[in-house]
Amino acid sequence: MNVRVYYEDTDAGGIVYHANYLKYMERARSDWVRALGISQQYLLEQSLAFVVIDMNITFKHSAKLDDVVKISCEVLTKKRASLTFAQEVTKDNKLLVKAEVKVACVNTKHSRPTAIPKELLNAIN
Repeated sequence: MNVRVYYEDTDAGGIVYHANYLKYMERARSDWVRALGISQQYLLEQSLAFVVIDMNITFKHSAKLDDVVKISCEVLTKKRASLTFAQEVTKDNKLLVKAEVKVACVNTKHSRPTAIPKELLNAIN
């Protein structure tokens, strides 16, 4: 997924504010699910959502105002109720930020972990 850096994404110096990389990665994961043919709306109608439960992030270089950055999303591991992603933010093939993000599938009515839907697991395979 490509994202242009807008003024609202930056600090006073025109550098992307660190928390905005998390937003970019969230969007990439959402688009990844959509690309598998499963909508976030469908998951919510099933009382399912994915929540971040662990993240390890490393900032290598900064993106700046008007840059176009690429956000990647790759499944590292999948378990019954969780997925771990490797994500990177790059510009012109230069690594800016990398993260390992673990998300859990939860039942939104009970706020408890639940199994990832079979159609999503099948789509991942």
